[in-house]
Amino acid sequence: MKRPQSTYPLRLPHSIKAEVERRAAADGTSVNQFIATAVAEKLAAMGTAEFFAERRNRADFDAFDRLMRRKTGEPPRPDDTICEPGL
Repeated sequence: MKRPQSTYPLRLPHSIKAEVERRAAADGTSVNQFIATAVAEKLAAMGTAEFFAERRNRADFDAFDRLMRRKTGEPPRPDDTICEPGL
């Protein structure tokens, strides 16, 4: 099932259009697909920034500080270590 699509006449400075054409060709995609992907990537980045800003606004930094200062708990176990890949 094909998703409905819309068109939008886009005006680009010649230098940007030339770079988009060059990069789309190098990527093996059409200019249209390259621009659609670039817009999707920008929207995803903006959504990610909004997500983390919202999470930051809900954060209780006083509770975090109390948690980090606590003396309880247990030391890390040997299998809790982080190993470099390939080691």
